[in-house]
Amino acid sequence: MDLIYEYWFASITHVSERKKYLLREQLGTGKHIFYIEETKLRQQRFLNEADISMIRQAQKWTNLEERFEDLKRNSIRFIPHFSETFPKKLGEIPSPPYALYVKGELPKEDKKSVAIVGARRCTPYGEKYALEYGEKLARCGVHIISGLAKGIDGLGQRGALMGGGQTFSVLGCGVDNCYPKEHLGLYHDILEKGGGILSEFVPGTSPLPQNFPKRNRIISGLSDVVLVMEAREKSGSLITADMALEQGRDVYALPGPVDNSLSQGCNHLIRQGAGILLSPEMLLEELQISGGFEMLKTDKNKKVLETTENMVYSRLGLYPRNVSQLIEETSLSANEVMELLVSLELKGYIREVSKNYYVKLKE
Repeated sequence: MDLIYEYWFASITHVSERKKYLLREQLGTGKHIFYIEETKLRQQRFLNEADISMIRQAQKWTNLEERFEDLKRNSIRFIPHFSETFPKKLGEIPSPPYALYVKGELPKEDKKSVAIVGARRCTPYGEKYALEYGEKLARCGVHIISGLAKGIDGLGQRGALMGGGQTFSVLGCGVDNCYPKEHLGLYHDILEKGGGILSEFVPGTSPLPQNFPKRNRIISGLSDVVLVMEAREKSGSLITADMALEQGRDVYALPGPVDNSLSQGCNHLIRQGAGILLSPEMLLEELQISGGFEMLKTDKNKKVLETTENMVYSRLGLYPRNVSQLIEETSLSANEVMELLVSLELKGYIREVSKNYYVKLKE
């Protein structure tokens, strides 16, 4: 197979995936398309003038070999839809991508894959559960799929790494472009821990707004189940959920307070029939995943806390509490409360989410 010509054809912008599928089906290979004459190209009735112009311009590329070699130099794999390594689940969705560009690995076909998506500007409540679900599912061998975005996406993927598992990011830009830049460390950690960075966009593509809805269909397409952790009534996460349902995937949502705008999208999904996320353990049971389940149960068997530690710990919840509130409610001194908070945080029971505000991490 002349993969360089397949790469050339996949790299042509502004010709839809559907038309690319049709043209390759008619002509056989990317090489045939590369050398096709304009008269024969015009015989393809589904192509318009703009399509023909784009293909004719691409036939004049003089640096094709250099572009193709750049992929190898940057450790980027090019995987067209007809390749044996193209993800089977993704190939079965409506409007699958014509090809993928991949750094690192692809999700394994024999593993369950779960997408974790949600708001970029999430609350501590959403942050806690994105991390928890990512960590506990990954610990049981589940692949976590998301979009590397700020907020829920990145937290779910960080949780997967904390659980010792693999996670896979689908980008709305080229795989050589870490977006957002703040997640460069996460980007490299994903690759180092055996995960992957994927995109249908040719390397060098900028993160344009119109790319992200297309990106979302790949996130859900690679997954068996989609979890929406926090979302407004109109958000990209709900677009992903809609795409997931169209693709025949199960959708679950994290319930939240009715007066919180970031929970309205999730509550709406539940009202429409989405599954309710109550705990990672219950989700694992529903997915019929038993590996590592006993280890998850041990999370509940926490060490017995000292009386004064428990006094502070019991007053914390999923929403941040201020130190001054804890001092007032426990009647302990400021120094005592601060020492107990430090002790609880070191033991992994609580976390400081902003200056002097703490949330509970374990029940």
